[in-house]
Amino acid sequence: MIKISPSVLSADFLEFTKEIEIMENCGIDMLHIDVMDGNFVPNISFGNPLIKSIKAHTKLPLDVHLMIDKPHRYIEDFAKYADILGFHFEAGSDNAETLKKIRELGVKSCITIKPKTEPEEIYDLLPLCDMVLVMSVEPGFGGQKFMESALIKLTKLRAEIKRRGLNIDLEVDGGVNGETAESAVKAGANVLVAGSYLVGSPDLEQRVKYLKSLKV
Repeated sequence: MIKISPSVLSADFLEFTKEIEIMENCGIDMLHIDVMDGNFVPNISFGNPLIKSIKAHTKLPLDVHLMIDKPHRYIEDFAKYADILGFHFEAGSDNAETLKKIRELGVKSCITIKPKTEPEEIYDLLPLCDMVLVMSVEPGFGGQKFMESALIKLTKLRAEIKRRGLNIDLEVDGGVNGETAESAVKAGANVLVAGSYLVGSPDLEQRVKYLKSLKV
C-alpha cells in the first residue's frame, strides 16, 4: 500500500493549521518535515520548537528528515516529537548506534542516502531500519528535477530488503509528481514525499487518490 508524506516546506505557514486539516481530510498518511542546518546542506529551515507546534495541531505521524551534520547529537531532542526519525548516512559518525538509539527512544528509524551514495553502502544497516529514504534530488533545495538514477537505487534496495526478509518502508523524496511517482513505485518505493505537487494544490484529493492507486 502506498503511503503519502507531503513536505511541509511547501506549506503556507500563515495558513498551516488549515492546510493540515485539508490534508488530513484527503487521506494523507504522514507529514514530511525537513530539518536543515545550513551546514550539511546550504539552506536553513526550522528546528524542534516548530516541530513541537506542528505535533500539537495534528494526529498525523511526523516523518522527520534530518539534513544536519553529526545528527547523533540531536536524536534525543527530535525523538520527543517525531514518529519516524531519519538522518543522512553521509552525515553520521556511527550510523548503526544512531539507528539503535532512535529505536530505543520508541521512534521508527530511517537512514537516508544522497544521489551519489550507492545503495550497497547501507545494506548492513538495513536490519536496524524501519524505513530507508532515497533522495531523488540533491538535498537542501526544492523544485529540482527527479533524477532517474534514483530508480536503480530503489530497485536494488527493494530487492535486498526482500532477500533479507525485512519489513522496511522504502521512501523517495525529490521531484515526485504524477509522472515520476509511477516510475518510483514500480522500482519499489511505497512511501512518496511530494511538495508542490500536493501542498496547496486545488486538486489535492484527486492527486492523493491517484498516488495511492499506484501498485508496488
